[in-house]
Parts: sequence; structure tokens; C-alpha cells
Amino acid sequence: MTLLDRIFAGDEELGKKDDDHRPGKGVILPSSWSPRQTGPPFRRRRYFYGVVAIVFIFLFIKNIPTDLGSNSQRGDSRVPRRNTLATSRPTPPAGEPPRPKESSEAQTYYYDGPIRFYKLAVSLHAVAGLVGYDGANKNVLFAASGLKSASELIPLACEMAKRERNDVHFALMGRDDLEIPEIKKLNGVSSDCNVHWHDARPDYSRWSSNWRMEVSVGASLGHMQTFVHPQVIITDHASREDTFFIKAVKAKAVAIDKSVIELPSDAAENFMWITRLDSGSLAAWHTTFVDIVIHVPPHSSGSLLRLLKSIEGADYFGSRRPHITIELPAEIDPPTSDFLEDFVWPPLDPSGAPHASQVTLRHRIPRHSFNAQGASSHLVESFYPARPKDSHVLLITPQAELSPVYYHYVMYNLLEYKYSTSGQRSPESKNLMGFSLELPRLYLNDSQYFDPPMLEHDDRKVSFRKALEPTQFLWQAPNSNAALYFGEKWVELHSFLSARISLQDPRVPAKQRAPTREKLISTSYPSWMEYVQELMRAREYSLLYPNFPDTEDAIVTIHEEHHQRPEEYFQRKSRSNPAPVPTLDPNDPFTTDPSDFAAIIPVQSEPPLLVSNLISLLPYAGDLPELTDLPMLSHDGNPLSRFTSTSAARNFADEFRSEIGRCGVKAKLIIEPMSTRDLFCNLEEVEGMLDLDLEEDDGNDDNIDTRDTEKAKEKDDEDIEENSEERAPAKGEEIKQKQTPLEDKIADKDGQVQNEFSAHLQRQGGKLVHDKTKTSETRHGGGGGGDAKEIREGAREEPKQKFGSTTSEEREKQKDNKKKSESGATRKENTKDEEKSTESAKKQEEKQADKGARQITRAKVGGGVKDGNEQPATKDTTDKVAKKPSEVSSKEEVAGTKKENSKSAENLGKQREKPDAEVVRDRGW
Repeated sequence: MTLLDRIFAGDEELGKKDDDHRPGKGVILPSSWSPRQTGPPFRRRRYFYGVVAIVFIFLFIKNIPTDLGSNSQRGDSRVPRRNTLATSRPTPPAGEPPRPKESSEAQTYYYDGPIRFYKLAVSLHAVAGLVGYDGANKNVLFAASGLKSASELIPLACEMAKRERNDVHFALMGRDDLEIPEIKKLNGVSSDCNVHWHDARPDYSRWSSNWRMEVSVGASLGHMQTFVHPQVIITDHASREDTFFIKAVKAKAVAIDKSVIELPSDAAENFMWITRLDSGSLAAWHTTFVDIVIHVPPHSSGSLLRLLKSIEGADYFGSRRPHITIELPAEIDPPTSDFLEDFVWPPLDPSGAPHASQVTLRHRIPRHSFNAQGASSHLVESFYPARPKDSHVLLITPQAELSPVYYHYVMYNLLEYKYSTSGQRSPESKNLMGFSLELPRLYLNDSQYFDPPMLEHDDRKVSFRKALEPTQFLWQAPNSNAALYFGEKWVELHSFLSARISLQDPRVPAKQRAPTREKLISTSYPSWMEYVQELMRAREYSLLYPNFPDTEDAIVTIHEEHHQRPEEYFQRKSRSNPAPVPTLDPNDPFTTDPSDFAAIIPVQSEPPLLVSNLISLLPYAGDLPELTDLPMLSHDGNPLSRFTSTSAARNFADEFRSEIGRCGVKAKLIIEPMSTRDLFCNLEEVEGMLDLDLEEDDGNDDNIDTRDTEKAKEKDDEDIEENSEERAPAKGEEIKQKQTPLEDKIADKDGQVQNEFSAHLQRQGGKLVHDKTKTSETRHGGGGGGDAKEIREGAREEPKQKFGSTTSEEREKQKDNKKKSESGATRKENTKDEEKSTESAKKQEEKQADKGARQITRAKVGGGVKDGNEQPATKDTTDKVAKKPSEVSSKEEVAGTKKENSKSAENLGKQREKPDAEVVRDRGW
């Protein structure tokens, strides 16, 4: 039996002990036999396992790895492991690649072979724990191709990484083969620079052609997009970068839908505020649009030119220039016209790139009166965002002068408070309507000088906050000098102002019209600020105001010596009541009260404008504070807490809905985004009234009748000309031969047409309908010409009676209905429906009457008709026609017609207005 068989009993029989050999009945064993004494089998197994463990420990200690490093290094994903799996990792080739036969020895960059990234995979796999596979992350990528560009970007990358708001990555994509540790050492990178480094240079980068390097940059960015998903790519200025790098980065950024921020040449000095922004703010860099709107008052050309020059000379750090809209007054000064003629915005590109103008000029039509509602609408209509979430408006008064770094301040605050991750999650950011660039000197009612709030000291806050130090603050008050308003809030202002002005329309009944509220803002400010303040109080909106500590510099300067009162509050002198000429004694001295000129004396010296380095001007070492830490003021300047602000907004909204919006207690309030219809419960009813009034103005009855009558007149004139050509006899032809066929044709229809026309006049209740007997006697006693004259007079008398009734009874009835309609909109609509149906019926009847009159008149022009029978022409008439047939058919008839028309026009002019008289007079033939 072998050793293994003894240790592990594999046979079943061997597994039995001595059961088959136990002594029992009938079994006799010799006394000399005894079983073999052996140890238990489990002890032998224990000995075997111990020997195997000793051998394994010996082999492990002998082959233990020595390149793991310290524990801190093994746990840090930012430090790539060296020589890990050295036996399986491919190493980059050394030396120069083979030179193709067609290339010369002087050609430095010639290699176009396959691209391999030997060092990029290791660093990308090491950052797998940063959730780079998810599109929503905090990754920011700095990319450079040359060592000079890297030296400019490394300080900004390290500064951003120290803030710990982003996961910062730095990638090298150029031709230099200097290793990353050596580059870090040359630029003085310390151990606290928590940047993830990536070597994205291909093999043989020193000898690669421009085309190969361009493909290499795009491919490396594709790999980084797969593993990192950076929110933004930051590069150095194009003048310090390689051309292949700039082309590849821009093309790949468009393909992967990423923003590329190209830093200015002085980024390390004046652009450090970008390191304070998080990935959410940086991602919105190129999707944010700012429009500047300037409303120019009359006679302010000097102020406008100074403002435009300050805008033109500002630093825009290579970003998109804002669009400028200039609202010119009715009268433009010659200096303004000359300057705007040569004003080019943005400036022309020296490289000769295509230029697209970003200036819009709007000239106002002269108006005799400019009230508060019209002025407010005029300003708010100057801008409407195409993309409310990304388009914003910067209102600037011509009295302002901007700092060269004003756009730095605008973009810094806009990106931080509108697009940052913390800002989008904060409820205070949703109540932020915008921010101001100036600190006001007075309260909005001009009662006293404005005293900005101070930030009180709190031990739990950051250590650099001192007791009662100046800070930015929130104020529920608009600003018209220099302030940026978010696009979403501006759309909401459009909705609010539209409803607010509609309720103040004088055409709205008094019961539905909004009452006049007490004015809280001084008349030295534009009228639209009153409406904006109502919206801010109802929605709990506020504006962020600056307050720079211990500095004499400012972002904007307002030159108060050129201040003008808004046009809507400007009192024009009346020509009828000129100012009286004072009568003074020549011996009395002239006197002047100094208090009358106190308003035009600057209360403070104008601070100089900041020229550079925005960080030095801002408090808290350049960090923008969170909105929850800032003090808040109400519309009248009193301090507010978060709880009292919400309560005050709710109370004001309820009061506004009840007083202005006519909302009941049980009204259902549904707040829609960028809409204020929940504040106005009667808005639909009022808009319906205004639409009906507009339809009435557009569809005036007199205008409609005039147009219809003119069309009918033109058609009738054409018919008369055709019939006249048929009726005109030729020279030397007897009238009988021409009249007989016409009389035969008319005789059959004359009686029926005449009866229908008489019955129509009787239905109209006209007083000019002749008695049948009198008409018959007149026709028996006269010829065809007399009958035609009589019927033509009847045809003209019918519209005379109709228009006469309209000017007296019908118009009074309409006035009564209009007064009664003020009691309710429903009753007014019913009255208008009845008036429309009555007018429609009258128009139809008038049309039929005119048609009958024309037919009878045409019939009587050719010859005499009596009771439907043919009447022969008299001897006198026959002789006259035989001698001068053209004179009979033209001169005599036209002369008689003109005489009749003149008489009819005189009678009609006394009973109705002139346009109606002209219409009826044109119907006489």
C-alpha cells in the first residue's frame, strides 16, 4: 500500500475497520492474533496540509513584487502605476521612423504611418472612478500642444483644481517628447495640484506630418470623450498654438457637441475668475447670448457717443460680441448721425474674415403725447429673446460709461448665478431676476440717500468675512441705468405688461377697468420700472446689486450732470398759456435760491473705472457668494428675511389679484412658466371686449356701405354704357325702327318689375311711394320721358328715406344700446348681433331696390311705356329725333337727368351726411 493510499483510504473495504472480524457467537480466534495498531487518518491529513502551506509561503515570499509603492500611491487614481504588467504592456518605439524614399533629408515632419497611443490608455483607465462614462459630471479638460501653451494653462488648471468644484484633466497633444514629470517640474507644479495628467501624444510625434498630428488630436479627443466626457475644453490663445491643433480641436468639439474656450493672451493676469466657475457654468460658455439695449433721450448725442466708445473699447476676451440695439428719438442730432454712419460693430477682423453687423437702429415716429403706458410698451418691446433660457438683455442708459472689464463682470455673474450646478438647484436662484452693474445713490422715491446693507460676522462662515463688511445684496427694486435681466424673466414681463396695460385701456368699462395704484417710484425714473416692481413683489423676484469694499474703482459710472427726466413725465409748455413776464424794479437786485439747484450738483464724486484684474475688485478674494448668504431688502429698502419675503410676496399677490385682476376668493390659480395670467382673472373677458371694439372700428358701417355702393355704381355704369351703345340710333335712321324691338322686349316685363318695386317701397314704409291712381294719371298724361323721370325719382327717394332713418332713429337706438352694453359683456354681444342682423337685412333689401330701379330706368330711357303697353312716339318727338337724333338721346336727356340729380342731391344733403349723399347722387342717370 502506497503512502497516499494509507493517508486517503480510497477503497470501500479499507474504509471498514474490523466490523467483519469482531468476535461473536460461533467464531473462535486464535489467542496469538492481535490487530495492527495505526494512528487516526485525520492526523495524517493535517500533516500534509501543513507541509503544503509552508511551501506556498516560501514561494510567495521569494517572488513578492517590489514596485507597488506606498499605500497612498496605490489608492490614488491620479498617479499612474509604473511597470505594472511590464511583461505584457507594449513599449513605444525608440528612434526615428523609417524615412520614405520620396522625402528629402531636410524634411523634418514626414511620417504618416499608423497612429498608436502607448501612454493614453493607462491614464484613462486610471480615472474610471470619476464617473466619466456619465454625461453629467464635473470633468473639465485643459488641452495644449506646445510647451509654451502648457506653461500658460498649468497655473489656471492647478488653481481650478484647488477649488475642488471640478475634476480637472490636462492633456498634452503636441510633438514635444518631454515626459510629463519633467514638464511639471519645469513649471513648478506642487503636490497639491490635483490635476489628472494624460499623455495623448502619438508614437513618432517628433517626425509626424501635420496631417498625421491633426488626425492624432481628433482621435485622442475621441478616446477622452469615451472615458472622461469633459463638459468643456479649454485651450490657449490661437497665436501660441499649432495650426493642426486648433483645427482638430474645433472640428472635434463640434462633432461631440462641446464648448471650446480659447483663453486670451493675458489669462493668467486678468482671467483668473474663470477658475472659480464649475463645469455647469463653463458648459454654457458658447450658448449664452447678451443683447445691449440703449434708449436715447432727445438732445443727448454727447452721452451716447461716450457710451458707444466705452463699449467699443472694452475687453471681450475673444468671446462673442453682444448685439446692440439703439432706440433713437424722433429728432436725431447731427453728431449722432455722423457717428453712427461710421460705427462698425463688431470691429472688422484684420484677417479679412466675413463680417456680420451686430447693430440695430430703431427710429421713433414723432408723437404729440407719450404717456406712461406707451413709454413702457416701447421699451419692453425693444427686446424679446428667441431662446429665453440663453438670451438676456442688458439695459444701459446713455448717461453711463462702462469699464474696460465690464463684460468680465457680466459673464462672471451670469454664468455663476444662472448656469452653475449649485445655482440651478438653489431656490433663491429661481427668484433672481438679474443683476445690476451699479450701486444706486438714492432710494427709488428719491427720499434720501441709499445706505447699502452690510454682512454681519458669523463664526461658522469663512474666516475672511469680517464683521459688518460690504457685500453684494438682493433688492426687490429694478434698475434702469445699467442692469442685466434674464431672458425668462423678460418674457414674463412681456406677459405682465400686456395684461396690465389692457386692463387700463379707456375702452374697458369702468367696472372691469383696473384702478390706479399709488406711484412708489419717482418720476425721475422711467415709467416701466413701476410695472417691473409690481411683478417683482408679486413673484418674490429680486435684483443682485454690487457693493465693492474699500475700493475707488467701479464697473460703471453714471454721469448725473446729463440726467434728463423721462419723456412721459416731461411737461410741455402750453402755447395758449405762456409764462407771465415778471415786472421788476430796475433798482431791485436779482436773487436765486441755491436749494433749487441742489439736484444737479453731484452728491458724490464719480469713481474711476476699473481697468484690469476683476478679482482685485470683488470681495471674498474673487469668489462669488451664495445667494442664501446675502442680505435682502424689500422694495422700500427695509431688511427682509427669507420667511418674511415669501410671506410678503404671497400677501401682495393676493391683494393684486383681488384689486387689479378681479379674482375671487375661490379662484383657481395655475401658475405657468413665463406667464402671469394667474394674476388676472378677468383678462380673457377684457381682451374679448377689446377685440370686439377693434372689429367695430375696422368694420365701420359707413365705410362698408360706401365701398359696396362704389362697386355697385361701377358695375351699373358699365351696364349703362353697354345699353347706351345699343340704344343709340344711327344717322339718318328712323327712331321707330330702333325703338320697336326694345319696346317689345320691355313691355312684357315692365308691369311686373314696377309692381315689385312699388311693393318693396311699401314694405320699407317710405313716404315717397306714390299712389297707384296718381301714378297712373301721371303716366297717362305724359310720354315716356316723364315716366322715366318719375321712376328715377322714386329710385333715388328710396335710399334717401333709408339714410334719413339711419341718421335719426337708428343712430339713437345704437347709442342707447351702447350705453346699456356697459352693464355686462353678454348683453352687449346680443345687442350687436341684433344690429348686425338688422343691417344685413336692410342691405339686402336696398340691393334689391337698386336692382329694380335700374331695370325700370333702363326700360324708360328707350321709349314711353304705360301700364305695360307700347306707346307710340308723339309727333313732336318724332320730328325732333328725325332732325337731330343724337341731340335727343344725349343732350336733352342728359340735361334733364343732371337737373333731376341736382334737386335730389339738395334734398338728400339736408337729411344725411355728405358721403351718403355722394353715393346716392352717383346713382342718378
